[in-house]
Amino acid sequence: MDPVSLATAFVGAQMGSAQMAVAAKMLRMHADNAASIVEVLNAAQRNIASLANVAAGVGQNLNITA
Repeated sequence: MDPVSLATAFVGAQMGSAQMAVAAKMLRMHADNAASIVEVLNAAQRNIASLANVAAGVGQNLNITA
């Protein structure tokens, strides 16, 4: 193999490695985002559950005067 082919192969391997690193980082970010969404949904469900015992009609009418 000539030196140009070796250099080209080396640069190509480095670019592939960088692309794999970026792809792995993006996958981790998506997993973190999904976990955050699940956490928000769980918190919302807990809040709704705590309001299950509130009497009917509570919070429907709001009178704001300035």
